[in-house]
Amino acid sequence: MKTLSSLKKDLDFNKNLSSLIEALKTIAVTQYKILEQRMRPFEKLLSSIEGFFQIIDTSIVGHPFLSPQNKTQMIVAVTSDTGLLGGLNMQVISQAVTELGKMPGKLLVIGECGKTFLHDSSIPFVAFSGIKDEQRHAQAMQLRDYCIERVLKEKIGFLKVVYPRPVSFTVQRVEVLSFLPFSAPTTPQKAGFGLEPEVLLESKLEDVIEYLIYTWIGQKSYEIFGLSRLAEFAARFVHLEESHQKLKELDGKTRLEYFRVRHELIDRNMRELFSARLLYAGQSG
Repeated sequence: MKTLSSLKKDLDFNKNLSSLIEALKTIAVTQYKILEQRMRPFEKLLSSIEGFFQIIDTSIVGHPFLSPQNKTQMIVAVTSDTGLLGGLNMQVISQAVTELGKMPGKLLVIGECGKTFLHDSSIPFVAFSGIKDEQRHAQAMQLRDYCIERVLKEKIGFLKVVYPRPVSFTVQRVEVLSFLPFSAPTTPQKAGFGLEPEVLLESKLEDVIEYLIYTWIGQKSYEIFGLSRLAEFAARFVHLEESHQKLKELDGKTRLEYFRVRHELIDRNMRELFSARLLYAGQSG
């Protein structure tokens, strides 16, 4: 049984820890709101790129971005640099490993948490630093350039990204997005080059397709990095809230035990005092 002083220390510790959790929850909410306001969707650009493929017949172009050259893949797993996410990073890694088991390939991990989870495994991987909000665009372009270089040099047929997406502020979901082979709605045309008659190209069609897909992957990577950070802040808030509720339950039990021990101590002192008074009265008589 704990002493009264140790129970009092536990209550003080719970109080201080509760204040710290509340502060961390406020920080997570603030970070989420700030990043949400700063997010810049590139819907017009992405839809324009995808719309281009509606006026060409990609079947006449044998580009590796459109037609896999072999059954190899690269999986990119986006994790965070910090914890307190309630297992979200582990879900990302687990899904990435599942995807990797579907065909031979390589694993690229972004973030310290992903590196930590895979450190003791037998799975080889390439590590990239975690996402920094102020460097998010540059990091997305760096990832894009690295992946495209590997795809072309090593003739990798499939490129996928596994990342956490915020369905809402309290719900996060791990999703898999296929970058390559690129698939957008296409409408085959009858023109000789697979284009509408009035469409003129100064560059080779293969070069145009490569550039547009290259740009699309860069912007989608930037978007995914932003969504991953939003999911990180949201998951941290949810995990902290769950921890706070458990702490409140523990504190309630500790408080009950504290008052029980305190009452027992008071009762014992009163009995001892009453016994002493009876003894003193008997000796006086």
